[in-house]
Amino acid sequence: MRESVQAEVMMSFLVSEELSFRIPVELSYESCDPYAVRLTFHLPGDAPVTWAFGRELLIDGVCRPCGEGDVRVSPAEPDSLAEVLIRLQVGRDQALFRASTASLIAFLDRTDKLVPLGQEGSLADFDAHLDEALDRILAEEQSAG
Repeated sequence: MRESVQAEVMMSFLVSEELSFRIPVELSYESCDPYAVRLTFHLPGDAPVTWAFGRELLIDGVCRPCGEGDVRVSPAEPDSLAEVLIRLQVGRDQALFRASTASLIAFLDRTDKLVPLGQEGSLADFDAHLDEALDRILAEEQSAG
């Protein structure tokens, strides 16, 4: 049975040090893909863009800088856990978003109630779910290209 958790939060899209604007971002998590969270960004004038990355990366990034490569998550201020920065990068292009830690924790708490952290691998028929998730990701990439 496929179960999911969704939330919509407002994030600041940090265009430069002087310019930022708030955008709606859909957060989603599905028990059939228990290791990943998806963030769909709704930028003005553009089609929505979805990024999928590890749920554990988002959990860890709330408290400390983490991530390598395309996705990095960290507290916005070293001495405060009030906001989180999410940096997404493709080649030389990057986008930086700032979100309320409280809204992310509320979403992550709901994902943990659906599939407790560390219990992801115990889901029945995980290989079939993984194949389904990979097929969906490939289809999303092909439709975006």
